[in-house]
Amino acid sequence: MTTGSAAARRAYDGPAFLSHGFRPFFLLAGVTAALAIPAWLGIYLAGHDLPTAFAPADWHAHEMIFGYLGAVLTGFLLTAIPNWTGRLPVSGTSLAVLAGLWLAGRVAVALSGLIGPWASIIDIAFLVAVAGTAWREVLAGRNIRNLPICLLVTLFALANVGVHWDAGTLPVAEAPAWGGLPVRLALAVTALLIGLVGGRIVPSFTRNWLARRQTVNLPAPFGPFDKASLAVLAVGLIGWIGWPDTTATAVLLIFAGLLHLARLSRWRGWLTSGEPLVLVLHVGYLWLPVAVALLGLETLFADRFSGSAGIHALTAGAIGVMTLAVMTRATLGHTGRPLTASRVTVAIYALVNIGAVLRVLATLVPLDDPALTAAAGLFWAAGFVLFLVDYGPMLIFQRQTDD
Repeated sequence: MTTGSAAARRAYDGPAFLSHGFRPFFLLAGVTAALAIPAWLGIYLAGHDLPTAFAPADWHAHEMIFGYLGAVLTGFLLTAIPNWTGRLPVSGTSLAVLAGLWLAGRVAVALSGLIGPWASIIDIAFLVAVAGTAWREVLAGRNIRNLPICLLVTLFALANVGVHWDAGTLPVAEAPAWGGLPVRLALAVTALLIGLVGGRIVPSFTRNWLARRQTVNLPAPFGPFDKASLAVLAVGLIGWIGWPDTTATAVLLIFAGLLHLARLSRWRGWLTSGEPLVLVLHVGYLWLPVAVALLGLETLFADRFSGSAGIHALTAGAIGVMTLAVMTRATLGHTGRPLTASRVTVAIYALVNIGAVLRVLATLVPLDDPALTAAAGLFWAAGFVLFLVDYGPMLIFQRQTDD
């Protein structure tokens, strides 16, 4: 960041809550996870209903992907882009407008059965605005390296349009059914973002932590193996988006899972057991190869799987754990606190991982699926309740030191 930008950033005298993008959006993400999962369990187990135009399962998927994940992604981008470009962060009124758009989208989707097509327009506007902001800032900062991330964010926004189109909530006549393709696009984009961004931050933070302890075995630097792993993952996910039931796609996904498991092993995660704030990044990334391999196995052995193990390994596991790892670390770092996990933070990580494991098991073993699903959801949501209790005050109130 330039000296002038840093000075202008320090000169911001508005509410701390609107000083940086991670503050409102990480808080909103936590609230969504803590409330939307119990709401879904009420719909799934007790037959409760919402005045939404979406089918219940579609509402659940939409809000966790485009509501929860959309908030985390926005908070991350608005925090990272100023570091990438040296430009001022989005703050104050502009940040409040973006947060208001996100909130309007959540209300609109929940009430879309009453609001009608306008609900889709309101919800779509948020991610379009986020993608536009990312392109503007990265291009203005001439940060060519991160243009692929802008492209992925744009595809994520377009996937949200596709979900509304597929649900028949857009004001278009006789919209064709895409059979879940937009949801697969959104999840594939997210998996690639974990591969790209996680592939930067996990070895980087690990290397820094190990170097301070004068450890000789540092993570392997980014090289041809990483590029090949990402390329195979991208091709496998493209196949999953368009041709999810083919043997070729299944084999590619399993191969991608093995490659990314090997990639993770090159980062020496087992040496970070002394600092859960670093170790959890490796655990979160581990969920990625597990998820993509399960997606492939579900196709090859359809008679042995219910068809959602891979999806939940990716959503509750890879996305849930990696986003929490990023949110906790960024919040501690940008509020001037020590980069170490407290007991409460460790409990947060444990609850979400337990919830993810139980959710995957609910699709794999012949147990009482509703009971196991309920337990998984309660553990997972409890982790985010604890996140709100411990990290909420840090996000809302004045920072300890300058961000």
